[in-house]
Amino acid sequence: MLELLLKNPYEMELREAESLPGPCGDEVKIKLIYGGICGTDLSVYKGGIPYATYPVRPGHELLGTIVEAGNEALYKPGTRVIVQPNTFCGTCVKCRLGKTNICQNKKSLGINTDGGFSEEFIISSKFVLPVPDELPDEKAILIEPFAVVVHALKKVEITKASSVAVIGCGNEGKLAVLLASYLGADVTAIDIHPVKLDLVKEMGPNIRAVRPEDIVGETFDVVIEAAGTKTSIENGMKLVTPGGSMVLIGITQESSFPVAHIVRNEITLYGSIIYQFPGDFLESIEYLKNDSFRVEPIISKIVPVSDFEHAFESAFSGDYGKIILNFKEDPSI
Repeated sequence: MLELLLKNPYEMELREAESLPGPCGDEVKIKLIYGGICGTDLSVYKGGIPYATYPVRPGHELLGTIVEAGNEALYKPGTRVIVQPNTFCGTCVKCRLGKTNICQNKKSLGINTDGGFSEEFIISSKFVLPVPDELPDEKAILIEPFAVVVHALKKVEITKASSVAVIGCGNEGKLAVLLASYLGADVTAIDIHPVKLDLVKEMGPNIRAVRPEDIVGETFDVVIEAAGTKTSIENGMKLVTPGGSMVLIGITQESSFPVAHIVRNEITLYGSIIYQFPGDFLESIEYLKNDSFRVEPIISKIVPVSDFEHAFESAFSGDYGKIILNFKEDPSI
């Protein structure tokens, strides 16, 4: 069985691993179809996440087919599923309040426990969700990252009368642009990288893509911060109209907030981390099933896992959208 292993930061290899045992209890064994490379994977690769452990098998955006199931598993072999890669205990205070996304005992695949970038892997069936037959693999692999955006944008009201700015045009930012536009808002995407702005322009004629210096004297009802830098957060605060809201999706260690400006203008700040499962995944699926929700421009490359070095180089370059690793036995399919 082939798997990717990140032995230490910057030391990743494709290796032959031992065959897996059969799943027990509620577990399922999944044969991977696609694995999406996320910005978190890149941070773990570079050693940029303090709570990451090594060696670790990367990968948390995972689409596959159940090939074996334990006797208590929720789903049968042959079921195509997407993986919820952040475990929750179900018993801590936050879980009992329904806030499983901030479970006090949470583990994250590919960060502090082995992920799924392997031909097969085993996971509790409570962390997988069946994918409808009508949703092709190329859309289904986006369910998990899109659920992050679905969860975040539910914190604010976005209508046809709303003006929305999205700061940062990485993959989460682009998905936020798509959803806000689909909900009818007047959307402005902001980034410092011309290539990313060009990618955004391909996503729809009613989406404006600009550099930060092009925003002069404008404010927006909703600002979505998806860049995760100190500067983008601080500048984004200035773009919120009085009475408006800002949702923080990107993560940085610290930033400065203009408290008087926030108070005097009744600006509301929301932090948003991952999603509620399965609710946000199910909503993500409903959007993706709609042909008018054009998510296809998000994916730039689908690369055989044997060419993982090229895939990660492309992801690091910032010149592409989502990069997908293909784990199919025949990568041409």
